[in-house]
Amino acid sequence: MGTGSGTALTAHQLIGLLVDPGGFRGWDEPPAVDRPDPGYRASLDRARERTGLDEAVLTGVGSIDGRPVALIASEFGFLGGSIGVATAERITRAVERATAERLPLLALPVSGGTRMQEGSAAFLCMLRITAAVQAHRAAGLPYLTYLRNPTMGGVFASWGTLGQLVLAEPGARLGFLGPRVYEELRGVELPPDVQRAETLAGQGLVDAVVPPQELRELLRRTLAVLAAAPPSPTPTTDPTASPSPAPVRTHGHPDAWDSVLRTRRPDRPGTRELLRHTAEELVLLDAPGGRGGALVRALALLGGRPVLVVGQQRQAPEHERPFTAADLRAVRRTARLAEQLGLPLVTVVDTAGAELSAQAELDGIAVEIAHCLTTLLALRTPVLAVLLGQGSGGGALALLPADRVIAAEHAWLAPLPPEGASAIVHRDGAHAAELARAQGIGAHRLAEVGLVDDVVPELPDAAEEPAAFCARLGQAVGAALGALSATTETDRLAARAVRHRRLGDLR
Repeated sequence: MGTGSGTALTAHQLIGLLVDPGGFRGWDEPPAVDRPDPGYRASLDRARERTGLDEAVLTGVGSIDGRPVALIASEFGFLGGSIGVATAERITRAVERATAERLPLLALPVSGGTRMQEGSAAFLCMLRITAAVQAHRAAGLPYLTYLRNPTMGGVFASWGTLGQLVLAEPGARLGFLGPRVYEELRGVELPPDVQRAETLAGQGLVDAVVPPQELRELLRRTLAVLAAAPPSPTPTTDPTASPSPAPVRTHGHPDAWDSVLRTRRPDRPGTRELLRHTAEELVLLDAPGGRGGALVRALALLGGRPVLVVGQQRQAPEHERPFTAADLRAVRRTARLAEQLGLPLVTVVDTAGAELSAQAELDGIAVEIAHCLTTLLALRTPVLAVLLGQGSGGGALALLPADRVIAAEHAWLAPLPPEGASAIVHRDGAHAAELARAQGIGAHRLAEVGLVDDVVPELPDAAEEPAAFCARLGQAVGAALGALSATTETDRLAARAVRHRRLGDLR
């Protein structure tokens, strides 16, 4: 059993916060396991009397805004929410029933871990629960977890963190080994913030830190996105064709250096602004660095279609947000999540580049870029990339493998910022404008070499018409997602392979 005080809410109270009034129906049967040890039997009796429960977990089905959801809720007041054989059997049966009834599943663990009085037999039951969770996910069903204070040991290292979305209570202690046991075994104290929910969210290990009172609304939006039925393709849709390009100006392409300067405007709409203008439902997830970081992750309805979004938040010159190795790992996690849920992935590129530092080298940022490329290229779900503004270096390239690419008219892509290219070629930065024009970095030139399929006009600049520009871009995203959804997986992956084989060739 773990140490420390548990969450303030009981299992019944938390379920009452989440489900519609009168909307919970329990699934539990009395535990059948006999406990011959008199001391342990007495502990169980006291726990039952204190909590009014017969085990450390409640299971059943409830409704959240009318949508049925299976629930598994731990009770910390029952022997610290610890998991014994009977507890594990109850959890496993609930997971299996949710799978059989095709229900999304919400787990609400709060636990010190394995029940020490039952030793290895209880410890091994984590495999039993995990196997049931894996089967549920393999059936294409949502499995969401909300980690409460504390969630430790084998629970944290198995079914507690296997959610396709892992949410957590603010300030919750989450970890493998409790601080008292750590100190006993290692002889030193565990730093106090290492196992906090907010720390794990900053490392990309938790998707959102949510107070219990706000959890119902987040779950409502999440389930609304996951349950949304995408619009049917129109009969005239050609699955092999690119979406029709938005009309562009007739007076020629923008000057590349002018585009670079425009994309650096602090008031230019970024990924967050694009989502707020275009998403019918939006669930913003945590990312490394929090709201001040370089990455945006979201579950959204775009054009009526449920998607996962991972994008770079644009940078102002006075507030650089370099793209880090942790950000890239979060990109890969989001891509895998899209595949697990069978949702399209939308990437949004807008970055001055990946982090340049000794720590970034030690964090393996170049290796993470390579892994991002292979992950997106191999993803079996549709991938749509949006080149929104700045596209500098490997940090931009990491998000560009896709079945379709849409670009804003002033967006650009280059191996380095033009000033960096000038420093290499001319040993100074004074020729940046000249290099920008010579390198073919603009959206229309990128279309000529096979990267960009659709250029969305800016009239004359996204910063001067943010709502109208985002609406046009949103329409282009919806059209592209519709075209991709009309293709079979086999045809889409074959076309993706051909597309990337030809990149860089002039059309």
